[in-house]
Amino acid sequence: MAAENPTWGEERIADELSLKLGISVDPRTVGKYLKSRGTPRPPRNQRWATFVRNHANAIITCDFFTSVTATFQILYVFVVIEIGSRRILHVNVTDHPTAEWTRQQFRAFLDGDSGHHYLIHDRDTVFSAEVDEGLNGFGLRVLKTPVRSPMANAYCERVIGTFRRECLDYLIPINQRHLRRIVREFADY
Repeated sequence: MAAENPTWGEERIADELSLKLGISVDPRTVGKYLKSRGTPRPPRNQRWATFVRNHANAIITCDFFTSVTATFQILYVFVVIEIGSRRILHVNVTDHPTAEWTRQQFRAFLDGDSGHHYLIHDRDTVFSAEVDEGLNGFGLRVLKTPVRSPMANAYCERVIGTFRRECLDYLIPINQRHLRRIVREFADY
């Protein structure tokens, strides 16, 4: 039944068995046998993980995370890494990230000869159209992650987790200058 009607689910097959053959079967039992048929073939186009693996040396990724100072001021830390080498290319701190500030951060470390072709970032408002256009001037193609999909930017999320676990969980920054010094020293480390 499942082979002849691939759009039918567990519930429909159980209903058809009950209605036409008089066999009362729970939909979960039907599901158990449907799963043993094997998984469908994936589409032939390239998946995200394959793309990232194939182009790792040409991809950089960036993201923001927050940190709270001893005076309860919220500061934003901007991190950029190269996926192929897992090297931190740039890190900086601000109390109010704007599109102009973010664009300036990219200018601080990018040059046209870096060999990077792609930049991955999320859909945060600081990554405005103007920032993306400025990045196109450096020869980068901007790839935005899907909404609420942190795994699409997993390499940068992992680095951010390392910053938090191994550095900021043990130190409480006093102010913006202190946090900038902490994260830069940790990035060098």
